[in-house]
Amino acid sequence: MSGWLPPDQVATTGWPVVGERGPGPDAPAAADWAFSVEGQVDAPATHRLVDLQAAPAELAMDVHCVTGWSHQAMRFTGQPLGPLLDAARPRPTARFVRFVAWSPRDHDTTLPLEDARAACWLAWAADGEPLAEVHGGPLRVVTTGRYFFKSLKWLRRIELLADDPLGFWERADGYHNHADPWPGDERYITGNLTGLALAKFMEATSFKRWHKGTIRRAPLAGWRPATRELGPLALKGCDLRGAHLAGARLAGANFSLSDLRGASLRGADLRGADLEGARLGGADLRGADLTGAALTAVAFDDATRVDGAVITGATGLLEGALAFLAARGLTPWI
Repeated sequence: MSGWLPPDQVATTGWPVVGERGPGPDAPAAADWAFSVEGQVDAPATHRLVDLQAAPAELAMDVHCVTGWSHQAMRFTGQPLGPLLDAARPRPTARFVRFVAWSPRDHDTTLPLEDARAACWLAWAADGEPLAEVHGGPLRVVTTGRYFFKSLKWLRRIELLADDPLGFWERADGYHNHADPWPGDERYITGNLTGLALAKFMEATSFKRWHKGTIRRAPLAGWRPATRELGPLALKGCDLRGAHLAGARLAGANFSLSDLRGASLRGADLRGADLEGARLGGADLRGADLTGAALTAVAFDDATRVDGAVITGATGLLEGALAFLAARGLTPWI
C-alpha cells in the first residue's frame, strides 16, 4: 500500500462527483456569493467571495472521500479559514464551528474550533480551474486530514457554537464525527443493529419495515435470507462476506462501504443500487443487473466473477475497476 493512501481507499487521478450536484434554487449567483460568520462571536461579519479572491493562496492536500476514493496532492486556490475566525473574535463559550451549505437539504457539518482554525480553507478553484458547481463551486470548505464530507460544498454560513449538534451525514447516516481516514475505522460510528434486533432481521421473511432506515456496520457474514424480495435495503458499512444473495431483488439498495467479498450476487437485480466503496473481491456477479448502479471506488480482484453482468449506465467507476471490466469485455457508458 502506498504511504499516502489510508486503509481501504482506492487511488484515482480523477475527481468523482459525490452527493448533490448543485446548490438549492435560492443560492446567489457566483458574482454575488457571500457568507456570514456568526454565533458565539463578538464581531459577526459577512464576507464576499470577490473580496476573498483578491488575496489568493495555494493549498496542496490529499483528498480522501468516505466513499472509498483518494486523490493525491490536489491543488486548491483559496484562503485559510483561521484568520477569518480570529477576526470574528470568538467568545470563550465558542467551542465548535458549524458550516452550513446552500444545498437542497441544508447540509451542514461541524468541527471543534481549534481544528477548524488549523485545518480548514475556503476554496474557489482546484488545479488551476474555478470550482465546478458539482464540486461545490463557486465556494466550498476544504478540510485537511479528514474524510471529505467534512469539506462542505456551497458555503452559506459559518456559526460558532458552544455545543456540537453533529452534521447532516453524521446525523442521517451515522458517519463518524471525527472522520480521520487513518485509523481505518472512522467512517461510521458503532453499528445500530445488534442482539435480538439483528437476529430478527436475519430471519425475516419481509423487509418492508427496514426500507426507510439505514443499517450500519451489521455483522451479516454468511447471511442467507429466507426471501429473494429484499428491496431497497440500506446496508452501509456492513460485513456481508460470503452472503447468499443470488437472485435477490435489490433494485435501489445501498451497499456503500460494505464488505461483499466472496458474496453470491449471481443474477441479482441491483439496478440503481449504490455500491460506492463496496469490496467485491471474489464476489459472484455473473448475470447480475447493475444498470445505473453507483460504483465509485468499488474494489474487484482477480477472483471476482462478472460474466454476463449488465453494467449499462453504471457511474463512478475508477481507473482500476474500468480496466478490470474492460479486460472481461464489459464497458459501461459512463
